Amino acid sequence: MHDEWERLKAVDIRTVRKEELVDIEPLLKEMATKDETDRKADFIRKVKNPYCFLVGDVIVKSTFTEGATLKQRVQELIESL
Repeated sequence: MHDEWERLKAVDIRTVRKEELVDIEPLLKEMATKDETDRKADFIRKVKNPYCFLVGDVIVKSTFTEGATLKQRVQELIESL
């Protein structure tokens, strides 16, 4: 599983195919209606790559400061809804 996360993390926004990315705007609205436990797992499953996704028509590449985990950052994103 670690290799899969590293592969997702390594996606280059200059070469990624936009049509392969998920727009998180509708997901965030959908997540607001779910309880916390369901939101985390559902968000990760639906976004497919939490390191590279769309916000509307813009490609976003996520990076996290050292010491912060993906789980912590996804939690913060979901809690901000």
